[in-house]
Amino acid sequence: MRILCLDVGEKRIGVAKADSNTRIAVPVGFITVDGSEWQEIARLARFNSTSSFVLGLPRSNNGNETKQTEYVRNFAKTLTQKIPEAKIYFQDESLTSVMAEERLKSRKKRYEKGEIDAEAAAIILQDFLESIKTEGQSFLSRSEAQISITPEEAPKTKGNYGKKKSKKPLKIITVVAVVVILVLLAVGGFLWVRDIRAKKRAEYYAEIEAQMKAEVFNFTILPGETIFDVKKKLTEVGYSPEEIKAGFDAEYDFDFLKGRPAGASLEGYLYGETHEFYKNSTVKEVLEVFLKEMGKVIEENDLINKYAAKGLSLFEGITLASVIQKEAKSPEQPTVAQVFLSRLNYGIPLGSDVTVSYALDVLDPNREIYTDNQSALRVDSCYNTRLHGGLPCGPISNPGLSALLAVANPTDTAYLYFLTGDDGLMYYSYTEAEHIQNIYRYCQTLCNVSL
Repeated sequence: MRILCLDVGEKRIGVAKADSNTRIAVPVGFITVDGSEWQEIARLARFNSTSSFVLGLPRSNNGNETKQTEYVRNFAKTLTQKIPEAKIYFQDESLTSVMAEERLKSRKKRYEKGEIDAEAAAIILQDFLESIKTEGQSFLSRSEAQISITPEEAPKTKGNYGKKKSKKPLKIITVVAVVVILVLLAVGGFLWVRDIRAKKRAEYYAEIEAQMKAEVFNFTILPGETIFDVKKKLTEVGYSPEEIKAGFDAEYDFDFLKGRPAGASLEGYLYGETHEFYKNSTVKEVLEVFLKEMGKVIEENDLINKYAAKGLSLFEGITLASVIQKEAKSPEQPTVAQVFLSRLNYGIPLGSDVTVSYALDVLDPNREIYTDNQSALRVDSCYNTRLHGGLPCGPISNPGLSALLAVANPTDTAYLYFLTGDDGLMYYSYTEAEHIQNIYRYCQTLCNVSL
């Protein structure tokens, strides 16, 4: 069974997950509190096939509840209204954000505030799992809420007051002395216990992180890689051909995928990034994370509307971005985008060699049939933009952010041709004659590289 942990804040909600069998908490990410958080939490619950949530319950250093505690309790009530089947477990926590930031700093990598929240959620969840282990409880047998008695609910005791007068000054001095001694003992004891707990906690999390390295793996998709590259990487981390096929053939419930032609693959929609996964994750679960990232990029950059302003559907815009990704480096991509958009508007074939190369990857990956460029350029494929006009029939790579934005915001130029010279620089021209001259001047080697 999987468990989700939420580190609830007023601006962001850190998210972590764990499997009740492995009992290792892994940070997932964070959710922005903007009104859509309930829908996202519900989606995460469906994705992880769980209705079990652990919520960090903030307390002050002396163990008292605070305004933030009340905020979390109210959040929990709303969560049960939004997700009626939700089972909520509270885990007392304090200073987890500080601990999370220290852990991120120790890794000597750049991090954002949202990553602190996710790491804090992982710490809370790991404490929860460890408390169950220590207490010898099973996850399902744990009570669903840790109820603290408030001062108003605490039992009242009656004092016995006689009529006999006492020596108040002496009693007051005695009481004060006792209180001071008790306070000093309490503070000293607290500091001593805190230091011991801090040391044990550091050792414990070092052990947990060592275990996590064995239980999880990182998977990276780079901008410009194809689904052929992704499948090869999945094989390298241990997935079987059957598992990979099942993952790519599965149905995915994302709105941005619905505008694709029937039978279209996931090419172009796996956003390049590195993510961490459990070793028992399915290929579908792996791919779904990268698809989710693509959805965020599309929404955050308003790509649907921006592509529509260029006369392109989302699918067409991503297809063009995938060609640009393979043709040019980031600084040149907006100009290359304008070249291709102009050629489309004028009815001139894109004439892109990278689309021909992709056609060969589909039809003749080992280059056993098309052994030279002359025959390759004539390959009868809907991806061959030298042979066919318009866009290729689908994306030819998974474009990165710069290529996606280049289609949305191309440079304002009138070029119709470009090439990458042997010196690595881009050369643009307005006419075919100028383009041919640029080939002779700057592209004697690269322009003859085998496709």
